[in-house]
Amino acid sequence: MNRTTMRALILRRHGGLSDLEVVDDHPLPRATEGHVVVRVRASSFNYHDVFTMRGMPGIKVPLPVVIGLDMAGEIAEAGSGVSAWKPGDRVLVNPLNKQKGLMGEMLDGGMAEYCLVAADQLVAMPSRVTFEEAAPLPVAYGTAHRMLITHDTIRKGERVLVLGASGGVGTGCVILAKHLGAEVIACAGSADKIKRLKELGADEVINYQEVDFSKWAIERYGKPQRRSYDGGVDVVINFTGGDTWQPSLRCLKRGGKLLVCGATAGYDPKEDLRYVWTFELKIIGSNSFYDDDLKGLMQLIEQGKMKPVIDKVLPLEEAAEGLRLIQDREVFGKVVVTP
Repeated sequence: MNRTTMRALILRRHGGLSDLEVVDDHPLPRATEGHVVVRVRASSFNYHDVFTMRGMPGIKVPLPVVIGLDMAGEIAEAGSGVSAWKPGDRVLVNPLNKQKGLMGEMLDGGMAEYCLVAADQLVAMPSRVTFEEAAPLPVAYGTAHRMLITHDTIRKGERVLVLGASGGVGTGCVILAKHLGAEVIACAGSADKIKRLKELGADEVINYQEVDFSKWAIERYGKPQRRSYDGGVDVVINFTGGDTWQPSLRCLKRGGKLLVCGATAGYDPKEDLRYVWTFELKIIGSNSFYDDDLKGLMQLIEQGKMKPVIDKVLPLEEAAEGLRLIQDREVFGKVVVTP
């Protein structure tokens, strides 16, 4: 590479979308010991990028920074000590750097033409998986895969209610729960999203703007019983928290499972422990994802058993608009940027 600069989406200060800027003079990274430079072919946004843009209490981001956790591309240059990878290899990047933290937060991320990545963050891409299919996987689909498949939480035939089903993690949960043979009840906040969830394979859909999902489930399947396993749903997937937490407990059948991997609407919800002990509920937490989750997802794509839901593919010049769509929850699935 003879160039010294590249195009990148830069966050200069915490705030809003106006604090993001596409520049063409960001320093081009060079490979260092144990690292490679990846030519980014596709990168995808997550709601975490919104938090990074706004600033998070207790997390000091070294600004300016190139945002974007998720990325896939080709190795352009390998540094000394890197023997398992060579230029031209197609790779998906696990965004967690073991020494410094998350890409796109503590280190420059994927919303740029090139990115410096530690070699131990690389996952080989199968030839039949495209960059645009791989880029949405780590944070959203990797989290869903770990919560449902790695932790072995869903059985064939179980009724699974998914809150926030239209986003990245949500669509991943719908797809993977159907893959496991579950009956899926998907919740979203607009008629268009409801329609698309039905097309995605959801057995039942609920517009939570119009209907109380917990009451709907009880009316549809019956009230959970103390001394039998009748009524309610088997599993609720809740990564929103906030005021959805207690209603989630209410509609679970005896022995039901509440799966949680985040709290986008609030981490300190009102609790009612009576439901937990009375109905012998299981609260199962799942944190992040690992390389095996990403490999498992790419294998499913390669076998034709799943396909990530991509709402829009945008050029780098329109990346800030892509993050706005995420921020305002105007997307179904993922937004991918092709630097």
